[in-house]
Amino acid sequence: QVRLVESGGGLVQAGGSLRLSCAISGRRSSSYGMGWFRQAPREEREFVAAISWNGGSTYYGDTAKGRFTISRDNAENTVQLQMNSLKPEDTAVYYCAAGEGSAHWVSFHGGDYDYWGRGTQVTVSS
Repeated sequence: QVRLVESGGGLVQAGGSLRLSCAISGRRSSSYGMGWFRQAPREEREFVAAISWNGGSTYYGDTAKGRFTISRDNAENTVQLQMNSLKPEDTAVYYCAAGEGSAHWVSFHGGDYDYWGRGTQVTVSS
């Protein structure tokens, strides 16, 4: 059973930064792409960022470009999302997801991912 656990969420003022982390454990394939998604109340789930197993491919949603950075540490089985210049509209529950595939595989479609964490709340005050 693959398990994803997010951490690092919290309350921050606008303009501040947070670093989210996702720990992956359990049986899984040898390579998997990772993604971050978010969902605000009464909103649809939104793609934030994704990274391939080998780190060679990264994608960002429009709202994350220039402010967020995704990275991963395969030795530690973790993926991080550094979020800078946070805005109140970034307030949401942030989820990490894992998708089994080749070392180059990455996707911005939530339906392509096999495993999901339970999420961590990020609240940005104005």
